Amino acid sequence: MIKIQDISYRYPGQKQQVFDHFSLELTENRIYGLLGKNGTGKSTLLYLIAGLLSPKAGSVCCDNVAAKERQAEMLQEIFLVSEEFEMPAITLDAYVKLLLPFYPRFSHEMLNHCLEAFELPKQLRLNALSMGQKKKVYMSIALAANTKLLLMDEPTNGLDIPSKSQFRKVVAECMSDDRTIIISTHQVHDVEQLLDHILILSEREMLLNASVGDITDRYVFELRTPGNLDDTIVYAEPSLQGNLVMARREEGQPETLVNLELLFNAVTKGLVK
Repeated sequence: MIKIQDISYRYPGQKQQVFDHFSLELTENRIYGLLGKNGTGKSTLLYLIAGLLSPKAGSVCCDNVAAKERQAEMLQEIFLVSEEFEMPAITLDAYVKLLLPFYPRFSHEMLNHCLEAFELPKQLRLNALSMGQKKKVYMSIALAANTKLLLMDEPTNGLDIPSKSQFRKVVAECMSDDRTIIISTHQVHDVEQLLDHILILSEREMLLNASVGDITDRYVFELRTPGNLDDTIVYAEPSLQGNLVMARREEGQPETLVNLELLFNAVTKGLVK
């Protein structure tokens, strides 16, 4: 669905390239987690996919359409939830009416479902909401737009603990076979149960591009006592309860949930490829 081929990009006035001969392919029916340290180009990559930025070389295509051309047929299938955004001083109903011509598959039923899941009323004035409420409303609109591609940049920033749980539930319920969701985040524990594919980005290159299934086939993530540390351990961190470890999975060993923080640290230290 998304093909990024040999792109180079740097911001005007800066000498350092954000991407240099960078390539990546993403397919539909996946929820991708895009992880990386500050300044590695996560947000830039989302903007390139959405066509808001244009590569200096190479190409970014969504369903074989160049993103930089921003054709209407492509744009109606893309919704970007940026980390920072402004909501107009109008009602939710009025805002939805403005969006309807741009998103022909917009689902009022899905919007109402998301608002209910976030415990928000259907009648809202957008400029009267708190930052957390605005984010929940905007994510509800993004999901209800029913686009094939949904890009989210730090979606859980500003949400309280119950809202983060609601976010995971709502996204999972609104996922469909023809949809691709890319979530760029530093809040890895907020989304690790939601993702089915992990992308870890460093300066200008992809350190890891693997499905959660592949990762859990190869590794286990456990809490171990000091006396239970062996040569299968790839990476470990001490905690008050013992050692949090990422270890090679041995034959017959049950699968575990992925600990994204351990995985990220192991990958960025060069211990996993």
